[in-house]
Amino acid sequence: MTLVKAGVVVLDCVEPERLAAFYLELLEGEQTDASANLVEIRGADGFRLAFRRDVNATPPSWPRPENSLQAHLDFLVEDLDEVERRIVGLGGRPVDTRDPAGPHEKRGYADPAGHSFTLRLVPPTAPKQG
Repeated sequence: MTLVKAGVVVLDCVEPERLAAFYLELLEGEQTDASANLVEIRGADGFRLAFRRDVNATPPSWPRPENSLQAHLDFLVEDLDEVERRIVGLGGRPVDTRDPAGPHEKRGYADPAGHSFTLRLVPPTAPKQG
C-alpha cells in the first residue's frame, strides 16, 4: 500500500492568485483547489504546484549568492525561444539566458514573484532504425 499518494511543490508568495495565473497559462493547466491563502494547480502533464500566501515573502536572489536558491523548478521544452516569448508575455523575466551549445541547452527565468526556474531543451529523439 502506497502511503504517499502525490507530491505538490508549494511556493510562498505575496499574491498566490496572481502567481497561479502565471503558471496556469505557462503549463496550460487547471486550478484544482483554492482557499483564502492557497491556490493549487495541475499542469497539462499532471505536474502539481501550489502557491501559499505569505505577506512577508521575499523572492530569492538567484543568481546572486545571498539568499539564493530557496526552490528551483526545471521545465523540459522543445523550443526555448517560443517558451521564452510566452514567459515574458505572462510577466516573467530572463535571469540567465546564456545559450550553451550542445544537447543540454538551458535558460534561467524568474516568475512574477521572483522564484527562479529553468527551461531545459529536450533533444529531439530519432526514430528507431530497424
